[in-house]
Amino acid sequence: MILTSLIRIYLTRSLKPFHFKNTYTNHLDFENKKELGLYVHIPFCRSICSFCPYCKVVYDSDIAIKYKMALIKEIELVGTGLKDKKTVTSLYFGGGTPSLMLDDLKDIIDCLKKYFIITQGIGIELHPDDINEHTLNILKESSVTMVSVGIQSFNEKCLSALGRKDSGFCKKLELVKEARFDVVDVDLIFAIPNQTEDILKEDIEKAFTYGATQISTYPFIDFTFTNNLYKPMSEKVKKRMLNSIAYYCKTTNRERTSVWTFAKKNTGKYSSVTRDNFLGFGVSATTLLYNEFKINTFSIENYIDRIHNNQLPTSLTLLFTIRQRAVYYLFWSAYSTRIYPDKFKAMIGKSLFKMFGVETWICQKLGLLEKQKDYFRLSDKGTYYYHYIEQAYTLAYIDKMWNVSRTTAFPNAIILK
Repeated sequence: MILTSLIRIYLTRSLKPFHFKNTYTNHLDFENKKELGLYVHIPFCRSICSFCPYCKVVYDSDIAIKYKMALIKEIELVGTGLKDKKTVTSLYFGGGTPSLMLDDLKDIIDCLKKYFIITQGIGIELHPDDINEHTLNILKESSVTMVSVGIQSFNEKCLSALGRKDSGFCKKLELVKEARFDVVDVDLIFAIPNQTEDILKEDIEKAFTYGATQISTYPFIDFTFTNNLYKPMSEKVKKRMLNSIAYYCKTTNRERTSVWTFAKKNTGKYSSVTRDNFLGFGVSATTLLYNEFKINTFSIENYIDRIHNNQLPTSLTLLFTIRQRAVYYLFWSAYSTRIYPDKFKAMIGKSLFKMFGVETWICQKLGLLEKQKDYFRLSDKGTYYYHYIEQAYTLAYIDKMWNVSRTTAFPNAIILK
């Protein structure tokens, strides 16, 4: 898209696009990286939701057994070279539906704990259909402290538009609440066809009433390779709905913790994306280190074969320029609605004001950024424009990347302009 290209060219001060290459190394340089997180992708689902763009297949027990063995071996390949255990922030399981490998979670976590000290908890995504006392007990026994439940909506018409049904969502959330996890996130989608602002407010209130400590609200996005029955609502409607969510949560004493997330005050956060560096394990998982971004193959068969041959399953690698890395860091810092100049300098090695002083000043004058004591905060106006740019970025970059990766196990290259 023209918008994302112009922003990239201006902020990176270069015509050079993001060029992902099919380069390979069997070593990840993460031992000295600070604020390192972990992510594990479980690609299995009982059925495929039409709106979901993530890497997933219908569950097959034989494939799942092979996948677990490969996953543990990938962890071993990455961790074996460590001199000492590496302290990391958090571990998140995403998918797919991670609970379909419920009996394997403890083995995977124990393998990770051989090499990593997890300090801020373990999170997992849950499909409502998989919530029961047995599942929750296994998760607690496996050291899981945070859960994210993919409700999407409590409204029957909205669920129908997504190809889903209410399987007793409220009772399921009450079970989760009784299990006493540190953080309970509920995923909700806004701007679903047939959805109104009143329906959205009811969804938000139900989520918090039945046990959510946080809600994550995502706009309905129509990826080119998904099979949605309906097209998303207009950007004008999305803007009105996002503003409605923000206003409603503010008036009901919930705190905005990112552009799309809102939480009860003084509760923990569920966020698998806003980390300075992270290691990704499993198909389609990504790894972000200081100057490189890596993507694992989306093909389960090729992932297993690669690991069997004692090779990491890297499909593509992007080597950042300093400005590209700075822009990437700012993008996700802005998502959390807070930009800390000291943290920017510690990560990038250069002052925020020397690299983006003019841009920071302009954003303040336009009312997009508000200066706080030791950081800049996105204003309500700023969060909307971020939301708008994030959708453009998703369709211009992520849609293309995932569309190629889902059909080609090891592309020669992907260029994002």
